[in-house]
Amino acid sequence: MSDRERMGRVVLVTGAAQGIGEAVARAFVKRGDLVAAVDKNAAGLDRLLAELNGEGHQAAAFQTDISDREAVDAVVEQIERDLGPIEVLVNVAALLRLGAVESLCDEDWAETFAVNVSGVFYVSRAVIRRMVPRKSGSIVTVGSNAASVPRMHMAAYASSKAAVTMFTKCMGLENAQHGIRCNVVSPGSTETEMQRSMWSDANGAEAVIAGSLESFKLGIPLRKLATPSDIAEAVLFLASDRASHITMHDLRVDGGATLGN
Repeated sequence: MSDRERMGRVVLVTGAAQGIGEAVARAFVKRGDLVAAVDKNAAGLDRLLAELNGEGHQAAAFQTDISDREAVDAVVEQIERDLGPIEVLVNVAALLRLGAVESLCDEDWAETFAVNVSGVFYVSRAVIRRMVPRKSGSIVTVGSNAASVPRMHMAAYASSKAAVTMFTKCMGLENAQHGIRCNVVSPGSTETEMQRSMWSDANGAEAVIAGSLESFKLGIPLRKLATPSDIAEAVLFLASDRASHITMHDLRVDGGATLGN
């Protein structure tokens, strides 16, 4: 079945109120899909929904904390009931807590894993339980190139992204027999509020592109940061029929920052 024939799919996007999640939501509605935008940020969801509906696109907003299992189960049930069968899930929601290991507090570690790992697990489990009887579906998890390369003061975030990368691959292996594909898109430094929160001055972008010997961080060979739409296009591809024979794949979108590793 071609992409055009499959337009109008129900696509659940977490973290849809801002950054990469918003770009992903916009990319899917522009191809004619119905997006269920999930986020904890109610104001951001209201803004997004008003803009998308005002442009004539199909979208619905669901304020949900994905670290709350009961809330996740309820919202997935609501989406399936009100919008239809979820054919695509994109796990984008995540948070960043910076700090050296010796100073990282318990709360920052726990919150990072509650959203970045348990949240992905809760949403994926709720959705895949419904995809299995239908023998079809696509799940894309937005990870990070930090999952494969150690980063200073990012132990919690990098570890959480390594966890969801392997979780998604295991989920893909288990469910290949059901025709369900599970893939990962791993961005590098991207123009988002999360990225800007790590900058110490107005030259933050230039410093990221150049890299740093002091922090053991490689620069970006393509000499530019990614945009949220760059990541969204990779997600769109992996969720499409053009990627019908791709599963358990980790697609790096980092301008070459991890040198293809």
